[in-house]
Amino acid sequence: QVQLVESGGGLVQAGGSLRLSCAASGLTFSSHAMGWFRQAPGKEREFVSAISRSSDYTYYADSVKGRFTISRDNAKNTLYLQMNSLKLEDTAVYYCAAGIYTSSLYSEKRYDYWGQGTQVTVSS
Repeated sequence: QVQLVESGGGLVQAGGSLRLSCAASGLTFSSHAMGWFRQAPGKEREFVSAISRSSDYTYYADSVKGRFTISRDNAKNTLYLQMNSLKLEDTAVYYCAAGIYTSSLYSEKRYDYWGQGTQVTVSS
């Protein structure tokens, strides 16, 4: 049974930082591309960032480029998202996802497994 469990969310002031983690089990982690998506209240879920199986390639939404950094530790079956210079508009539930595809990782359709999400709230 595949499980993706996010952690590290919380309440932070604008300009602050948070580091999200996603612990994976029940799958061969190193064989899956990984992604982060987020959903703000009243909005559709959107792509945030993705990373290839061996970390050779990373992808970011324009809205987070230069502020967020995605990484993974295949030995620990864990995905990370370092979020710096947080803005009010970063407030959302953040989801990690795993998929076997290697292209178009900005698309939700490329992912087979999803976590339950972790809330990130940025206050002024």
